Amino acid sequence: MFTRRQTLKSLAALATIQIVPSRVLGLGGQTAPSNELTRAIIGCGGISASHLGMPGKLLALCDVDAGHLKNRMDQVGGESKGVKGYHDFREVLKRDDIDIIHVATPPHWHALISIEAAKAGKDVWCEKPMSRTIGEGVAMVKAVEKHKRVFRLNTWFRFKDNFYGMGVPVKQLKKAAMNDLLGWPLTITVSGVTGFDWKLGTWVGKTNLPVQPVPEGFDYDFWLGPAPLKPYSAHRTHASFRGYWDYDGGGLGDMGQHYLDPAQYILGKDDTAPISVEIDADPQDADAIGTWRRIEFTYADGCKIILDGANKDKDAAYISGPKGKIFKDFKSDIPDLEKKLAALPDPPEQITDFHESVRSRKKFALNEQNGFWSCTMVNMGVTAHRLNKSLKFDPKTLKFDDPAANALIDQPMRGPWKIEV
Repeated sequence: MFTRRQTLKSLAALATIQIVPSRVLGLGGQTAPSNELTRAIIGCGGISASHLGMPGKLLALCDVDAGHLKNRMDQVGGESKGVKGYHDFREVLKRDDIDIIHVATPPHWHALISIEAAKAGKDVWCEKPMSRTIGEGVAMVKAVEKHKRVFRLNTWFRFKDNFYGMGVPVKQLKKAAMNDLLGWPLTITVSGVTGFDWKLGTWVGKTNLPVQPVPEGFDYDFWLGPAPLKPYSAHRTHASFRGYWDYDGGGLGDMGQHYLDPAQYILGKDDTAPISVEIDADPQDADAIGTWRRIEFTYADGCKIILDGANKDKDAAYISGPKGKIFKDFKSDIPDLEKKLAALPDPPEQITDFHESVRSRKKFALNEQNGFWSCTMVNMGVTAHRLNKSLKFDPKTLKFDDPAANALIDQPMRGPWKIEV
């Protein structure tokens, strides 16, 4: 029997023949003069605004809330601009003229829609966190590899923009780590201006939710989808859904992959996970998510990533090792750090244009494989937080040392929804 890790590696080693959309090759009768790729956005809530202006011809929008759908349709000019609105994402996936599916739904839908899109021959641009559970992440990797699709996770700090509070892109930090300027093992501390404290209070659930009538035009049952059936309350959905375990992981689900993915990349851990997660928080409600003070991940070689939710370590170095430290604003106790970095080799090049990945069938910088591992860290933290328990983890078997934690790896889905790769 294969372990989960062996399965992921086996899928990555599948035949490299890739299915390229016909319009990219200039085949068929619907080819645009520019060979422009086509796309659809599933989920028309707040985060979808960031997907509207992305490259490619937008052909479809989809949402189970008629009001959200109308707002976005009006924003893009609706059917007069060649954009069709849908209630059911499965109808969008039936269209053979759409190349890319943007998954901008709450996280409890990410795996189901991404997998069905891959099965339908679509490439996938998925919001973070990649999956709501570790098991769903495994299934997403299997589906993307099995159906030979191109996948992008929508967090970008490993390859674009200045990282939070640092004043420089992650590339500079990666160079310092990979060229042993700081020594080994390394500790990365996310705190202060790069911290979680400004997000944790935003995504707190409520334990006394009133039962309210479902608004007209909102298909609440479809919105819940695979999640447990619970009475409607406005705070459970839309802009505040992140505060409930059934749909996301609070502030960690919202921002965790933004912070943890660059740290994973800097440490060269794109194919593994920490072996332990320690949590400092108060006991949690079974439904509503609260805050946490500190989460600490430790790798087998001693490297650590510390998330400071209480903002107590605001003056700590962002990254430190036996030979030196780098603080926020890229200040360091290493003399002439920038001059030394300029003389050192850069990290390997990455494809940072998703449409280039789609056309070349080569992996995007943040794809289903490395994205799976940074999302596994998110879900390790969420599991420890939910149970209010520090845990050991085996990156090879993807199992915890605790039965209650392992029960959260593959959580049941409400019928008729189920994952079929």
